[in-house]
Amino acid sequence: MPATHDSLLERISIDADVRFGKPCIRGHRITVQEILEWLSGGASQEQILADYPQLEAADFLAVYAYAAALAAGNNNLARMKRYSHHLTIHSE
Repeated sequence: MPATHDSLLERISIDADVRFGKPCIRGHRITVQEILEWLSGGASQEQILADYPQLEAADFLAVYAYAAALAAGNNNLARMKRYSHHLTIHSE
């Protein structure tokens, strides 16, 4: 079954103590911005997965969902719940 948009966004985490609070993939130190830059620079998903085995194919879908929500001006990205020092994106 395909992942829903909301479940994909749950793969994106923001922690002020990790990468200056930039959106990262599942608590790793790999940012959404880096993945988008690698892809726009011509790297394939397969190349990135080979270089970063901690990533999963669904992480790319999460990056695309996050970028689409930002491009659409989606306010859900601004709604975040704090869990200790870790911020995770949640929609209503």
